[in-house]
Amino acid sequence: MPGGGLIAAGLADLRAGRMTSKGLPVAIGSNRLRAAGIAVPPWSSSQAPEHALYEVLSAENADSAHGRYNALLRRLVSFERGLEHALATGTDAG
Repeated sequence: MPGGGLIAAGLADLRAGRMTSKGLPVAIGSNRLRAAGIAVPPWSSSQAPEHALYEVLSAENADSAHGRYNALLRRLVSFERGLEHALATGTDAG
């Protein structure tokens, strides 16, 4: 499924308590992912995951942070839509 690798890696990072560019999109989409049946660890920071993601991306490369932020969110939404479609139609999401 599109974005599945990002979600799997992000879940692993969140479970390990790592604030990464893979884990933070999962934290951002946690409500929608949980509604689809994915066990997403709770977000434990007082900082919004959207802000944390932008900070992580800016620290890696400030010039490309905005574009990378948007690309990660597009991948997240693509996965969420694909998962919801698979659940609604009864097709295999894996």
